[in-house]
Amino acid sequence: MLTVFRRLSLLPFLFLSSVSFAQTLSLTFDDGLNPDKQAQAQVWNQKIITSLNDAGITAMVFPSLARIGGDRGMDLIMDWSKAGHAVGNHTATHRSLASGQLTLAEFIADVAEADTALHHFPTWVPMLRFPYLKEGDTLEKRDGVRSWMKSNGYRPAPVSIDASDWYYNQIYSAFSSSGSPAKAARVKSAYVTHLLDRASYYDELAKQVLGRSPPHVLLLHTNEINAASLPDIISSFRLRGWAFVSPTTAFEDPVYASSPDTLPAGESVIWASAKARGLPGLRYPAEDSVYEEPKLRSEALLP
Repeated sequence: MLTVFRRLSLLPFLFLSSVSFAQTLSLTFDDGLNPDKQAQAQVWNQKIITSLNDAGITAMVFPSLARIGGDRGMDLIMDWSKAGHAVGNHTATHRSLASGQLTLAEFIADVAEADTALHHFPTWVPMLRFPYLKEGDTLEKRDGVRSWMKSNGYRPAPVSIDASDWYYNQIYSAFSSSGSPAKAARVKSAYVTHLLDRASYYDELAKQVLGRSPPHVLLLHTNEINAASLPDIISSFRLRGWAFVSPTTAFEDPVYASSPDTLPAGESVIWASAKARGLPGLRYPAEDSVYEEPKLRSEALLP
């Protein structure tokens, strides 16, 4: 009986240990699509939503008013909400808080304008995804917007895994539109491998900084390559042992409420925490075409 009791007493510890080190992932999508400027906007939007539904995954979208245009773009965001995906705030004009041309007051007004336009969605959540993941180039901006969010019932929506999907999208779209399907397919394959690589990197970095693997939040965008690749992305992560959770669940982890002491502020919350601790070997900009271009060139995958 004593042996059984001891085994039972270990179960909570074993459960917590497995949760702490299990690789879990949530998907978030920035920007939104503009049917007035992107002929395939509705098609791409529906492909992403359908892929998520088919995989049984709940995601979150962060629209920027400047990126979705008018009412037709709003309708596409409503499609996300009707499908059960949370809707957050990515500002009205998608301007970087790290820009010397943007004041704190202007940025807060930008957030408030988007809030007014978006808060009617059924799955609205008052969370802010900073454009370009930039949270301020001065103490006044960084701490000022943190104070404003706290006073106005907002939470930040950081990512743990950053990935330059925007750059891969540029290359993929160039081949796709120029009638080079074979090269577009190769770019798509390289892109999926890239996401797996970045997830592994940030997960290992998290273990160094936090001593555990948190429920990760991956930054993606509503774009052509993700519309085409999402089923492959999901299946590839699952084959590697990753499980999917909703972003609203992932954001409950304490790491997403942390405020790393860095300037300029922003980037992946894991990367920023590592920088604040002075971990060596961090690349900056954290994710950019400066790292991806040579790799794609070596594989003859640049237009």
